[in-house]
Amino acid sequence: MKPQPNELLEPVKKIAYEAGEAIMQIYRDGDFELYQKNDESPVTSADYAANEILIHQLSELTPDIPVISEETKLLKLAEREHWPRYWLLDPMDGTQEFVSRSGDFAVNIALVENGWPVLGVIYWPTQKIWYFASKGDGAYKQQGDQVRSIKVAKHKPNDPLRIAVSRVQKADTVGRHLTHPASHVKVVRGSCSLKNCLIAEGAADFYLRIGPTGEWDTGASHCILNEAGGEIIDAEFNPLTYNQRETLANPDFLVLGDQSVNWRDVIIPHKTLRKL
Repeated sequence: MKPQPNELLEPVKKIAYEAGEAIMQIYRDGDFELYQKNDESPVTSADYAANEILIHQLSELTPDIPVISEETKLLKLAEREHWPRYWLLDPMDGTQEFVSRSGDFAVNIALVENGWPVLGVIYWPTQKIWYFASKGDGAYKQQGDQVRSIKVAKHKPNDPLRIAVSRVQKADTVGRHLTHPASHVKVVRGSCSLKNCLIAEGAADFYLRIGPTGEWDTGASHCILNEAGGEIIDAEFNPLTYNQRETLANPDFLVLGDQSVNWRDVIIPHKTLRKL
């Protein structure tokens, strides 16, 4: 009998921790190699070290479940489109944050089943914090031995909405997609998945991701957001998809907290113009 997502949570959290420790050893030493991938995004020796640990340990844990990782060659769609379940990995989300030494980077592990993330584990190694969820079992944050349930924040109509933003992104990049950009309170956080977790734990209300990402950037946090009462959708307000196209490039996407908010009054829909 195949293991259920909730049965895999604890061993996967441990695996994420091991990958995070490998990253931290390199981070503390400050001695790493920096490369540029074909899409001009950065990758480091720390990404590769974490990737090696994740693939090896997940393959030992679940030898029958294939793995898709940002740092390994992607199979053609014909070879993977009928997989009933697979691991979806971003060994280090926030490579630029690692390089700039902000500390805001994370290990992302998702289990995708029948085209949808059913398990998500995100480990923030500089803070020793896990965010995790499995379908139907709620979302949680853990620091040390302290584990608490997390939920998106209920928005009070007269309060300003809190928008999660990057340290380096220009204000107009996001602002031109908002109906009233000046009315929102900014909450700063580094990597994509950690900003998503801000919404999941109620510390921010929404986030617009404008720019290239892959399905590995949303898989783990998508499960966590759903279980916390939030959602991730594309910038045209359509559902995201997983493993349905030759590319795993995401469109621009929206991370939304309180589902009672009329987000179409807040965010101007737009089509992603880059080639997917």
